[in-house]
Amino acid sequence: MILAAGKGTRVRPLTYDLPKPMIPILGKPVMEYLVEHLVKYGILDIMVNVSYLHEKIEQYFGEGQRFGARIGYSFEGYLDDQGEVHPHPIGSAGGMKKIQEFGGFFDETTLVICGDALIDLDIQSALFEHRRKGALVSVITKEVAADQVSSYGIVVADEEGRVQSFQEKPRQEDALSNLASTGIYIMEPEVLNLIPSNTVFDIGSDLFPLLVEKKVPFYAQKRFFNWIDIGNVTDFWSVLQSVLSGKVAQMYVPGTQIDDGLWVGLNTRIDREGTVIEGPVYIGAGTHVEAGSRIVGPTWIGHGSHICAGSEVVRSVLFEYTRTAPGTKVENSVVCGDYSVTHDGQMRHISEFQDNHWNDARDRRVKQRDPGAGQ
Repeated sequence: MILAAGKGTRVRPLTYDLPKPMIPILGKPVMEYLVEHLVKYGILDIMVNVSYLHEKIEQYFGEGQRFGARIGYSFEGYLDDQGEVHPHPIGSAGGMKKIQEFGGFFDETTLVICGDALIDLDIQSALFEHRRKGALVSVITKEVAADQVSSYGIVVADEEGRVQSFQEKPRQEDALSNLASTGIYIMEPEVLNLIPSNTVFDIGSDLFPLLVEKKVPFYAQKRFFNWIDIGNVTDFWSVLQSVLSGKVAQMYVPGTQIDDGLWVGLNTRIDREGTVIEGPVYIGAGTHVEAGSRIVGPTWIGHGSHICAGSEVVRSVLFEYTRTAPGTKVENSVVCGDYSVTHDGQMRHISEFQDNHWNDARDRRVKQRDPGAGQ
C-alpha cells in the first residue's frame, strides 16, 4: 500500500496544485519511482489511499498497466448534495481499515510505504527478517546523525530490535535513539483487527503505541539503504542538487548531453551569443534560452520555459512553463507556478517579483533622465 492522502503542507507551494507523491524528480513523480521499485521486487498489487487532489494521481497512474502493476485507489472524503467532492483523510491506519473492510486487500503480508520518498530498500531481505523474527509488524529504520534526530520520528528498541517506545522529533539531548522511522512498514493481517472502524487513526501516533502497549511482536529493522525523504521545500531543493550533481546512485539526468554538464530535451532553443551556462544543467523540451542569459548549475529548467535575455538562474529548480523576466535573477530557489521559494523556505508570490521588476525598470528610467536621482 502506498500512503498518498496527505496535503503535504510542509512542501507548499509545490503542493498547491499537486499532491505530494506527484512532486517531480528528474521529470518523474516521486510515486512513479516507488511503483517501479515495487514491481522490480514482484509486488504487483498496489493500493493507494488518496484524498487531496486525488484525480492527479489517478489520472497519471490509471490502473497501473503501463507500469506492469495493478493499481487500485481508496478515496478518503465525501460527496455533498451538490455533487462537490470534499477530501477528508482518515489517517494512515484508518485508511488501511477502510480498504480492508471494503474488499479484504490486507489478507496477506503487506508492505506499507509513504508516497513521498525515494528508496532503494532491499525488500526481499526486509521480508526475510520480518518472518524470521515472527513479527506482526516491522518498521524499517535508518540511523541518522545525532544532530538530525529533531527532524524525525525516533524509534526506541531493545538489543533484539523489539520496539519499546517512540519519540516524535525529540531534542538532541532528549533522544533515546538515533533510529529514524522511514515510513516503511511490513504488516501481517491480524494487525488490522486492532484498528477501529470509521475513526481517524494514524500508524505512527495511534497504532504503534497500541502495539507496544499490547506487547505484540513489533520489531524495528535497522537497514542501510538510500532513503531520500522530501519533507519540505529545502529537502526537495537539496535532492535535485544532489541528483543533478551525480551524487544519487541509479538516478541519471534525462535528455541529450550536448556539452560538458549540459543536458537538453527535444526542440530546445539556446541563443548562444553572450549566454553563459555552467553545468550541471538540464533544460527541458521546448524551452527557449535567450541571448545574454546566465545559468549556473546544479539547475533544472522544466519543459516549455522561457529564460529571457539578461536573466540569471543559479542553482535553482524551475517547474515547467516558467518565464524569467529580462534582467531578473533566480538563485538557490524553487519556482513553481506563481510562487518562488528559496532553499531556506522563504516564499514569494509572482506579484512581488513583478512589482520589484517594475520598480527597478522605473528607477532605471528616472536615472537615465536625471543621473543624480536616488542618491
